[in-house]
Order: sequence, then structure tokens, then C-alpha cells
Amino acid sequence: MASDSSFDVVSKIDRMELDNAVNQAIREIDTRFDFKNTGSKLDLEGEKISIEANTEERAKAVLDVLKDKLVKRGVSLKHIDPSEPTLSGKIYKINCPLKEGITTENAKKVAKFLRDEGPKSIKTQIQGDELRVTSKSRDDLQTAIAMIKEAKWDFAVQFTNYR
Repeated sequence: MASDSSFDVVSKIDRMELDNAVNQAIREIDTRFDFKNTGSKLDLEGEKISIEANTEERAKAVLDVLKDKLVKRGVSLKHIDPSEPTLSGKIYKINCPLKEGITTENAKKVAKFLRDEGPKSIKTQIQGDELRVTSKSRDDLQTAIAMIKEAKWDFAVQFTNYR
């Protein structure tokens, strides 16, 4: 019989889609009438997105535009963690650090969930910021993928290296 089959549970951001979503949001903010001459800005700087505007409501509106573009580009909103608008001088700022990778604590939650609820032939192994799931049966692995997708996690999940 063939050896074990496996897949990895990861939480990674598609950087190209993130860049496209941010660029689309910047373009919309530059051209929309309600943002004209208001000093509203959106920047992607390394591992965070920063938003600046002259009022709290406008800063939240820029964040809504960004969220809309992220959803349309297929980037999960669980990858950003927006702060509340803070006043800095005359400008309101919102920082949105990007969340990527599964923490050890979250990987343990997924592993425990699979151990308790999933098929008995499944084995899990934490490898850095991802979780490897192995089994002799590919059907059990597909069941595990379906169960992980259905469960509500506080982080985005994707599946890679299915073999």
C-alpha cells in the first residue's frame, strides 16, 4: 500500500492580491468625491497598513474601502487587525498590522479539534508556523479539510502541499 498522504494547514497572505487590493483602494480614495481635498491616505509599509484622515469618520470610511477591496481580491479580513482611530496632532490614524502564520497556540487548537472531532486515522504535527496533517486515507484527509473549513477560527486558514 502507498505511504501516508498529508497536507499543511497554513495562514499566509497572498502578497500580490494584498498589493492589488491596497492599490485599488488608494485609487478609489484619490478619485472619490467625498475624499477630495481631505488629506485621506492609505499606505502599505512592510508588515502593516496605515490609514490617515482629518476626521475619525473619514478614517473609518477609508478602512471600509480597504476592507471592501480586500474581500473582492480574496484576501481574508482575518489577516488585518485594525486599531481604533487615534488622534495624532490634527490627523486621525489607524494602524492595521498584518497577521500571517499560525501561532503554536492556534496550531494546538486545530490539532486538538482534529484529535477530538476528526477521523481516528489522522495524525498532526506542528512545524513552525504551519500544521502538518497526515493519514493513510486520503478520504480522511478530505474530511479533515472540510471540518477545518467549517469551524470558526480567529485566523485565516489555507491548505497547501496536499499529497
